[in-house]
Amino acid sequence: MPGRPVVEVGSQVRFGGRTWTVAALADGQVRLVAEGGEVAAVLLALLFADAGFEVLDAPGVSRVPPLGLLESLPEAVRERAFVWERHVREVETGRPGGPDAAGSPRAEYDPQTRTLAQREEAKAAELSAAGMPTSAVTVRRMRARYRQDGVWGLVDHRATRLRSVLGRADERVVAALREVLEAGRERSSGTLGRLRVYTERLLAEQYGDGVVRLPSSATFNRLVHALADGRGLLDSARQRRWRSARPAPPFVPTTVMAPGELVMMDSTVLDAFVVLDDGVVERPELTLALDVATRTICAAVLRAKGTRSVDAAQLLAQMMVPASMRPGWAEALAMEHSVVPYERLLSVDARLEGAAAQPVITPRTIVVDQGNVFVSSSFIAACESLGISVQPTPPGNGPAKGHVERTFSSINTLFVQHAAAYTGSHTGERGKDAEGEAVWTLAQLDDLLQEWIICGWQEREHDGLRHPMMPRCALSPNEMWAALVAVCGYVPVPLGREDYIELMPLKRQKINDYGMRIDYRAYDHKVLNPYRGEPSPAADGLWEIHYNPHVPGQVWVRLPKPDQPRGYGWEAVPWVHHTLISAPFTDFTWQHIKRTVARRADRAQHEHDLALALRELLERAAAGQGTRREKVVAARARTAATEGAVWGILYGQQPEAGVLEPADEDVFDDGGDDEGPLTDDAVGTWSAEHAQPSDSSAAPVQESGVPVPRRAKVTVYDPFEESLRW
Repeated sequence: MPGRPVVEVGSQVRFGGRTWTVAALADGQVRLVAEGGEVAAVLLALLFADAGFEVLDAPGVSRVPPLGLLESLPEAVRERAFVWERHVREVETGRPGGPDAAGSPRAEYDPQTRTLAQREEAKAAELSAAGMPTSAVTVRRMRARYRQDGVWGLVDHRATRLRSVLGRADERVVAALREVLEAGRERSSGTLGRLRVYTERLLAEQYGDGVVRLPSSATFNRLVHALADGRGLLDSARQRRWRSARPAPPFVPTTVMAPGELVMMDSTVLDAFVVLDDGVVERPELTLALDVATRTICAAVLRAKGTRSVDAAQLLAQMMVPASMRPGWAEALAMEHSVVPYERLLSVDARLEGAAAQPVITPRTIVVDQGNVFVSSSFIAACESLGISVQPTPPGNGPAKGHVERTFSSINTLFVQHAAAYTGSHTGERGKDAEGEAVWTLAQLDDLLQEWIICGWQEREHDGLRHPMMPRCALSPNEMWAALVAVCGYVPVPLGREDYIELMPLKRQKINDYGMRIDYRAYDHKVLNPYRGEPSPAADGLWEIHYNPHVPGQVWVRLPKPDQPRGYGWEAVPWVHHTLISAPFTDFTWQHIKRTVARRADRAQHEHDLALALRELLERAAAGQGTRREKVVAARARTAATEGAVWGILYGQQPEAGVLEPADEDVFDDGGDDEGPLTDDAVGTWSAEHAQPSDSSAAPVQESGVPVPRRAKVTVYDPFEESLRW
């Protein structure tokens, strides 16, 4: 058998403690010749029964024929190998089917009457007569291959040679073409002719003009496809960016077993137009929080373009507060009529009374991309105050948060494409007059979206949700949450007015005689009189200020109040020029004014000039005048003011200031303030060495009772550095 020890003429064996060479095999006997020339005749049965018998030159390990490789060969090559196997078996055993085959051997191949050499000569003559010229040496070589590798040794190995898809192309051309293809990953798509020009230019730079010649255009194009097709280097620019952002395989599936264990957040521009104020038509932006374990859309915020970090922080608050039933909604959308264990949960959290059928999930870990909205210090500080870990994905890596990306696609196909003024996923799918079809305002479309989430998403079966006891039954997000909450439990996290302020971006600075100045806006009030020029009780001596970029008309300052439980409280401080501006505006509006009004006087006068320019802009826009840019700026502000404040949605109360429309950039540019620039990504100028460790449930408090400023970063490890190792 192939791969097994074989005793044949010339083999070396160990017998009786000595090494012998097999000289002859006949009639069940073997003649052995020792190293010293001694000759012995031994019965084969006695030789094999010896305790020390060993075939010294036999293969060490028996081998199984590579049947998979045989199947990959051309049929003619495979059949030729099987034919040779029958010939080799007949030479060695006298029977083509092997020694155990039925029938008598042919006379010329009978081992009892013909020697092995005679049988090899006979087989060579037979094959030559059949039209396949063969010598006895070839037959002997095929026998040796068969003993070593079985049928695989009889294969014509010219058919098994590995052929390069590049053929005989010049290695220098291949290397240059690879470099050009890699350099074009992030560029706009071009033709094969452009690749040829760039490759020729690179070869000239590396080796000199005319030293390395390119093949013909047809050969070059085949070489390009051979190098690029498998790696997607000739795909569209969008597909190439997706491949570049994809993490290196192997991919490990994410296993989540508890609600809130992993929540993914992201923003996208919705594929539909909405009508803003004064008839301005624009595509809104949707910010979403998705629980991976239950596929629940925990919260969704629909804004005009330019989501800010404060929107993401408000999204956190919205996740932890039960969604209220809105006017006009069917009673079937209430939580008490859903599969959620309403009665049991109501005994734990009284806020669920009259709530809509949307689970309340407190996240433990939030996965976000590295956009300005989600990596800003205000958002990270908000997560830290709520005991939530933040894990950024690698830069530009959409697949790392594939669950929420896929949810955006589902929202487009299940909801948005049925709404008026649907734009399609790209301009090639857009209708002739999509903007003219816009009829929904931002508030109306948001109301439709929130209703669809409860009745169209939370009650819809999801193929990715399977109960452990019913693996063949797909569950809805609400059913999955009901199954998991019974095992994991439910802990309500009540939020109030102070928590809402805590979630806003913050800045730390002094309280001067003129109050506080943020981005050329001075804020002052008589409540600041006792603290002007005085250091705060905090370690850095600066006062904590929270602000809402959507409502720049006032800020909140944390001041000592001994009568409060924690020894401090919040005071609202208005903008000194708020009486000049009656219409709502946002930081986006303010930044537009700053770019258009040149500074011609001191800071105080320049601020007054900016306020007057802002009032004129809002008045022109209200009268239907001004440029399109000015109309859009004013429309975003007014739309945000009329769409309802997040405070009212969350708590059924009116906020101290409405939530207005976001800016295009998540940055406050101070433009030369003494206190330094204010950004959403910068907490302030307090020294890190003075920071105290934070607590997820309450802020650390000094002996004086004033809280120490929190660090605006995750203190366990650097999540941004960790994201690069994914």
